[in-house]
Amino acid sequence: MKIYSVSIYSRDSNEETIRLVAEYDLSNFGFFQRSTVQDIIMVISKTIAERTSPGQRQRVEEQSYVGYVYARSDIHLTGVIITDEEYPQRVSFSVLNKILDEFLIKFPPNEWSKPETISFPEMKTYLIKYQDPKQADQITKVQEQLDETKQVMNRTIESLLQRGEKLDDLIDRSQEISFQSKAFYKQAKKTNSCCTIS
Repeated sequence: MKIYSVSIYSRDSNEETIRLVAEYDLSNFGFFQRSTVQDIIMVISKTIAERTSPGQRQRVEEQSYVGYVYARSDIHLTGVIITDEEYPQRVSFSVLNKILDEFLIKFPPNEWSKPETISFPEMKTYLIKYQDPKQADQITKVQEQLDETKQVMNRTIESLLQRGEKLDDLIDRSQEISFQSKAFYKQAKKTNSCCTIS
């Protein structure tokens, strides 16, 4: 599971989509591939940001990339996350909400006219932190804990069943030994009854 990029876009008065901030983590790619991959991700991000209506959330797949986009309905602000195919959708939208809320708190709309002056280092922090989906979503964390607990319970039940089978075998053997000891006792009693010593 990997997040490749997080970016925030706005629309100006001409309805043109402008990238305000973006961060990339392309460490999985070779050094000479990174600039090409970054260009592809930039194009994908801008395209899906342009084609997303306010108030809409979308999941868009392109080759091995998945783009999650959320366009706020109250203001012309759109967040885009590009991930691999394994990254959970719910977590992606949760991260987008957090990032857009933080961005709005730090930068009101009147500061968006000059994107080159916007410095949002928290974006890099979020990109690194949320590579692990459990950091962003408590439900995912709880689900993983439940899965671990379920595995432990399954192993415990299996071992109990194996012990139960062993107990059944012991009970069968015990009954067989008991039967044999009764037969031995009767045989010994018969044998001893004919040989009385006075």
